[in-house]
Amino acid sequence: MKKKKVLLFGTFDVLHPGHEALFKQARRYGAKLTVILARDHTIKKIKKHEPVYGERARKRALEKSGLVDHVVLGSLQDKYRTIKKIKPDVICLGYDQTNFVGALGEKIKSFKLKTRIVRLKPFKPNLYKSTILTRYVRHQIHKRERRGGETQ
Repeated sequence: MKKKKVLLFGTFDVLHPGHEALFKQARRYGAKLTVILARDHTIKKIKKHEPVYGERARKRALEKSGLVDHVVLGSLQDKYRTIKKIKPDVICLGYDQTNFVGALGEKIKSFKLKTRIVRLKPFKPNLYKSTILTRYVRHQIHKRERRGGETQ
């Protein structure tokens, strides 16, 4: 029997329990979980700010976490190219994920794939929302830099 391939997209700048819950939910849909990691350039363009950690550091953190099977940096030229290459059985979307989602169904059809798109549930979004945690991390880094790099 063929093992189902699951694809998940994201920035995953500051890994937190909400991400862990997301990966666990995604794993319910298949045996192999691949993450397409947003590129620094794409994050700057869409979110209007740089990530706290660069794409290579974010990729290493995900790989070391053991939470996913494979991590691929997204394509700078064609956001959908990796979908065509991997041919996932399921694409999981975060509860608040909106970028590149509108055309996703049509792109999948144009690739002649039968990929199922699933929207995952939030895990304590008031506590583990990436934008909140990233803002906190940026604030802590800024405070440390103002103090000349000394630790608390």
